[in-house]
Amino acid sequence: MASPILHIKDSYYFEVPKGLLPRHYATKADFPTLWVQLDPQFQTWEAERLYNEFVKLNPNVGPKAELLHEYEHWKHDHANEGKPFDRFLEQHAKYTKWFEDQSALSGGAQRWEVAKQASGGDEAVEIFKKDPTIKWDSDTIHAYNQHLSGKILIPQPFGELRNFYEPESGITLSKFMVIEVVIALILWGLFAWLGRQTEGGGRPKGSLWNLLEVFVVYIRDQVARPAIGAHEGDRFVPLLLTLFFFILGCNLFGMLPWMGSPTASFGVTLALAGLTFGAVILFGVLKFGPVGFVLNQIPSMDLPLVLAIPLKPFILVIELIGLCIKHSVLSVRLLANMLAGHMVLLVIMGFAFSVEGAASSFWPVIAPAALIGATLLSCLELFVAFLQAYIFTFLSALFIGAAIHHH
Repeated sequence: MASPILHIKDSYYFEVPKGLLPRHYATKADFPTLWVQLDPQFQTWEAERLYNEFVKLNPNVGPKAELLHEYEHWKHDHANEGKPFDRFLEQHAKYTKWFEDQSALSGGAQRWEVAKQASGGDEAVEIFKKDPTIKWDSDTIHAYNQHLSGKILIPQPFGELRNFYEPESGITLSKFMVIEVVIALILWGLFAWLGRQTEGGGRPKGSLWNLLEVFVVYIRDQVARPAIGAHEGDRFVPLLLTLFFFILGCNLFGMLPWMGSPTASFGVTLALAGLTFGAVILFGVLKFGPVGFVLNQIPSMDLPLVLAIPLKPFILVIELIGLCIKHSVLSVRLLANMLAGHMVLLVIMGFAFSVEGAASSFWPVIAPAALIGATLLSCLELFVAFLQAYIFTFLSALFIGAAIHHH
């Protein structure tokens, strides 16, 4: 689960301090649709309506009380939390076979769709909101307002959510996706500006121009050319710069309050490693051809023919497996390093607040110690943000260099 202090897990909302964005919803009709869908009262109400409509079309559906009781028990599993009644019938082992049999014998699937539409379908939440016979008490509304205060939900025009952390269907936009787009736009703006400044070939002027050129020249002279080669390295500089600054931007966003680091998500680091892997294969194949690229994975060895025939195929298999493992480790390394810092900070702050709750007399000692420790670790994280961006870029350059040169 996400933390109000540090957001390690991706989510479908941004969060600010509750005092900056308090919620004062007065009735259930005022709450967001997604939140109403997660309300236990709504889920029971929807399940009863679905059952009542379906039993009209198929009287053999089973006892209502038994199904609803098992549905409530099924939702206690974290993997099923928030799922509606129709997902219960489709996925529960006890009823999956029954549902499939009904679909095959009597058009059960079609009947179920008819029942869902008759019970409200996609408009069920709106019907529930407007139902005057169902009301949320003041304690429920207050608790829900407290939970939603400070949360900025991300609109989902292309998909649906199961809850604030899991998608249900379609293409859903998460917090990390939004942050990545923002980083891409910032980089596009910065380097479009830098490109215009350098068109005339004049000396760098201003702190921003000098700062950006320091990184560009360093990646070119200390990463691309040594790892790939003085003659071929320059054409890979744009790719390496993109990797470096994008990863650095993602890492630094994790230092901002209430944001989060996309590189602490395995999907992001795996995609970045996949980009390097794709570049290795693409440029290796362009240089040597498909067969030549594969054969180039075998190190040069002066072996007698009698040894080369059995050994080289085994070496080729090992090298190809190693090629995949190297890029997988590339993603895991970045993920582990960025996630570890957030976890340590979370543990320190969580320990401080737990001690404060257990023995408030120690709070004057614990609070400064936690603050100093968190500050020092944040400085270390800042260093790690730059270091990991450099390491990922340097290793990518090494892998590309190995792919376009004979072993």
